[in-house]
Amino acid sequence: MKKIPLTSVTSGLGIEILPDLYCLSVQIANVCFIGDPRQTNEFILIDAGMPDSAGLIIEEAKNRFGEDCKLISIILTHGHFDHIGALQELLEKWNVPVYAHSLEEPYLTGKENYPPPNKDIPGLVAKMSPLFPRHSIDVSSNLHILPPSGKLPSLPGWEYIHTPGHTPGHISLFRENDRVLIAGDAFTNVEQESLYEVLTQKQELHGPPAYFTTDWDAAWNSVKTLALLKPNVAICGHGLPIASSDLAAGLHLLARDFDKTEIPSDN
Repeated sequence: MKKIPLTSVTSGLGIEILPDLYCLSVQIANVCFIGDPRQTNEFILIDAGMPDSAGLIIEEAKNRFGEDCKLISIILTHGHFDHIGALQELLEKWNVPVYAHSLEEPYLTGKENYPPPNKDIPGLVAKMSPLFPRHSIDVSSNLHILPPSGKLPSLPGWEYIHTPGHTPGHISLFRENDRVLIAGDAFTNVEQESLYEVLTQKQELHGPPAYFTTDWDAAWNSVKTLALLKPNVAICGHGLPIASSDLAAGLHLLARDFDKTEIPSDN
C-alpha cells in the first residue's frame, strides 16, 4: 500500500487527510477530527483513543482548531478500551453527546463486559491480550443511540454502516462524495497480532484484531460490505491512513480470501 506522503502533516502530530479530516495516532490506535479549521473552531471526534491520552487529544484539538475549540460530539466505532480510553476525561472537559450503535449500549452503560480474548491466536500481541482491559464503562448520561437510518447527527454527507463481527455494534463511517472511509476495526492496516508489525507500522490490509473478534462470519460480511464501497481513502483504527490507487483492489482481495487468510483455524 502506498503511504500518504509526510507533506500531508500540517501541524502537531497528526495527518491532515482532507481539509476537514485529520487523523491522530494515539499510541497504537487512531482518532479522527472532523471539521474544517479554516471555517470553524468546532469539530466532531471519532473514537477516543487509548487510556491516559486525553491530554494529547485536547492539545491536538487546540493546535488544529484554536484555544477556544469546541467539541460538538463523539462518535464511537465501538467500545473496546483502545477506542474509549480517554472518553470519560474528555467528557469532563466537554459535556457532549456520545453516539454509538444500539448493540454497543451494554458495554457503554456498565451492564456487560466484552468476552475474554482468544489468547491462542498466533502472535505476541495476541498472547498479551488477556492483560488488556475488557470491562465496560458507564457513560449513560451522555450516551445517545444512533438512528437506524444510517445518518450521523451533525455530520451531513456522512453515513454510518453497521459492520459487526469485531463487536456486535461496530460501525464504520463513509462519505460518498469523496469516497472516504473511517473503518474502525472492521479491518486494519497493520497486522495487529504481531508486535513487530505493530511497532514498524508496516502497511498491509488485514481483518479485525483477531484476539478480540467474536463473530468471524459477521466480520467477513462486513469486509465484503466495505469492499463494495470502493473507497479512495481509508482510515482504520490501527495503522497509517491509506491513500492508494490500489486500495479498492486490496479490499476486494481481502474480502475474497478472508476465510483463508484471516479467520483463525480454531473457528
